[in-house]
Amino acid sequence: MRRSLTVALFAAGLLVPGGAQALCDVTYRVQPGDTLASIAETHYEDAEQWTLIYYANQATLAGQVQSLVSGRDIYIPCPAENPEPDATPLRQSGAELTLLTAGGDVPFADQDWPGGGMVTELVNAALELSPSPVPYEIVWEPDRSQHLGPLLGQKRYDMGFPWIKPDCSLTPEDDLCTAFHFSDALMDLPVMLFRRADSDFRYTEDADILGKRLCRPAGRFTHDLDRADRRWLVEGKISLNQPGSPEECFALLMAGAVDAVSLDVFEGAAKIVAMGLRGQVVPVEQPLSREALYAVISKTHWRGTTHLYRLNAGLAKLHESGRYGEIVQRHLALFWEALK
Repeated sequence: MRRSLTVALFAAGLLVPGGAQALCDVTYRVQPGDTLASIAETHYEDAEQWTLIYYANQATLAGQVQSLVSGRDIYIPCPAENPEPDATPLRQSGAELTLLTAGGDVPFADQDWPGGGMVTELVNAALELSPSPVPYEIVWEPDRSQHLGPLLGQKRYDMGFPWIKPDCSLTPEDDLCTAFHFSDALMDLPVMLFRRADSDFRYTEDADILGKRLCRPAGRFTHDLDRADRRWLVEGKISLNQPGSPEECFALLMAGAVDAVSLDVFEGAAKIVAMGLRGQVVPVEQPLSREALYAVISKTHWRGTTHLYRLNAGLAKLHESGRYGEIVQRHLALFWEALK
């Protein structure tokens, strides 16, 4: 489904994001009752583009999305107008440093998306800004089940991305916990709840979830549901349906078999559009949790710490220079424009 979204974007010629006349590149003082969605509706005439404001103000927001602090100033960025990815002078076939990703994951990593996706472009830029930069190659292997074991674990490739870090205190036996080191976070990822538009389901605090029926596809992480301050699954406080795909989750939602579907903000929005559910399914404004995407490298890799240091140092420079925000804003604008 995600690959068809990419193709549709370019087939339709949607290369210049909308909202060029938006009230943006300004500082806004939060008013009582404001949410990021309501602010995005005011400034962009599109509530869905709240992620543009979210990623531009992560340090200021300190995790707040639903109940913003009244009187606090936040920056309203303009949607990026240049869709062209950064140049990648160090990216070469046959380079000694090899990075492994799966693709097909818009807007993060996809061969048909500008720059190979948002996370791919962030990794490219970080490696180019790293101390003593070296040539590298990105290899696309669509069978993600092969990444950790034979490909990265046996060091056929040096580093893999993007991966969500498990809660290793809950699942110390997880392959990622036992066998891999993690980079610094490549990007933050809001995990949302999606409800039927005609339902009265709400989520403003964790107490609202107790007794509810959630759906998240099989094979996805569940550590956010069982963290120390929740323990929703192990103590039976909620029921979790885990069918084989997001599409099945949304079908259950429309049939009234679950109260909400839980996916990351980008996958959920893309599936709603692909399934023709816009207007019938809406996101709950408060994220259920926040995860992060990382690069991983085997703990037995003889140059693992060197590679991680290089990537992490480059990421720090990327943030300091402001180039990180430019890359993220450009991909966000393209993604939300594609959904139109």
